[in-house]
Amino acid sequence: MTVTPVGDTKMLDPAHAPSADLAALAPDADIATKRAAVSQWLSVHRIEEVECVVPDLAGVARGKVMPAQKFSDLVPLHLPDSIFFQTITGGYADFDGDNQYAENDLDLIPDIATLRQVPWAKSPTAQVIHDSLLNTGEPLEHAPRQVLQRIIGLYAAEGWRPVVAPELEFYLTRRNTNPDEPLVPPVGRSGRAAASRQSYSISAVDEFDVIVDEIYDFAEDQGLEIDTIIQEGGASQLEINIKHGDPLLLADQAFLFKRTIREAALRNDCYATFMAKPMEDQPGSALHIHQSVVDIETGRSIFSDETGASTDTFLHHVGGLQNYLAAAMCILAPYVNSYRRLVPDAAAPINLEWGKDNRSAGLRVPLSEPVARRVENRVAGADTNPYLAIAVSLACGYLGMRDRIEPRQAVQGSAYSADHGLPRGLQEALQLFGSCQPLQEALGTGFSQLFQAVKHEELNEYMRVISPWEREHLLLSV
Repeated sequence: MTVTPVGDTKMLDPAHAPSADLAALAPDADIATKRAAVSQWLSVHRIEEVECVVPDLAGVARGKVMPAQKFSDLVPLHLPDSIFFQTITGGYADFDGDNQYAENDLDLIPDIATLRQVPWAKSPTAQVIHDSLLNTGEPLEHAPRQVLQRIIGLYAAEGWRPVVAPELEFYLTRRNTNPDEPLVPPVGRSGRAAASRQSYSISAVDEFDVIVDEIYDFAEDQGLEIDTIIQEGGASQLEINIKHGDPLLLADQAFLFKRTIREAALRNDCYATFMAKPMEDQPGSALHIHQSVVDIETGRSIFSDETGASTDTFLHHVGGLQNYLAAAMCILAPYVNSYRRLVPDAAAPINLEWGKDNRSAGLRVPLSEPVARRVENRVAGADTNPYLAIAVSLACGYLGMRDRIEPRQAVQGSAYSADHGLPRGLQEALQLFGSCQPLQEALGTGFSQLFQAVKHEELNEYMRVISPWEREHLLLSV
């Protein structure tokens, strides 16, 4: 990934969004000023309706669609708090006793800096991401966007500003309407389906240039800045790198990119999937998170000193990641399928060793100038919620810096020769998270309790399913 130095003015920030005039509004601007700005933007773009969305625990967009004229009034949108209790299958976890079934309304407040066009819509449509508040005006503790804002606030209280850059991997597959059938690569422009691994192959990317071009066009229409697109290790597996910047802005972009990529694939008669391990005998898909920290007052990286050498703070950040990421895995690898990716010899880490320019390690320190010194978290899967993944990864580094946690010695050579240092499955991951009080407190105890409840319910749902492997090998043999 090509990364602009941390202090460079080209770093992605809200002013580069397509709604730059809206992003430039002062946070304390009066409601009349905001309404006028939104009305003008909607009029200029001839918007007829607005999709009002909020990311749930899984990163799924929930919300309502309304006429543009109604949205321009900027009246809070109301949805029940139960949208955050849902499992990935549409079930509900028991969390808050009788109050859960009352389904109390939340106030969803639009972040108007996120107002963008929906380029694939049949009629002129916009979308806007909302913050979730209680009717008292307090942030909803278990809303993913608010969890990330909480962690950013912990950094700000120390005079720090985190900077992140996500790398999002995904597979293109043929349409598959039967979940019992394996996924297979789609047919490219050559008329043949991809059959082998072609890492970094330009011709492999060109096989799907119609889809890639559509992704670029959709991204440009929405002001989503792509750094690079590359062919990854798997057949028909691609990776999009996003320019580094503010964690909330980058989480918003990753959230929007997932929908954008799916839509581009569907328009070309195939699927895009962010499952961590969608195909047997192919590498899994990750959400790599590059992270660094700058001093708010000076804008300088706190990971490098005046001589360009790494600081104790940098080592403590790495130490926090080593110490806490195993307990965070139920967030970074949130489904039973996620752990199929984290196995030896599958192009994914199996532990939390760290090393310089070492892709076998769970924590890689890329080669860079001192101003861009950073650590890359390579354990998160593409199936994670980007808001929560960035939040928990930053939280682990924050705890390391706060408590001055020393890392282990950097690994030399292959980290695959070291012990398996990550949980083997979702059950073990949930147990580790449940016993890690510092991490739960950093993320918020309300969120932590709800997240565990939802994941336990999903695990229970999965255990009721009989797989093809069980029917194949157990039916007549045991």
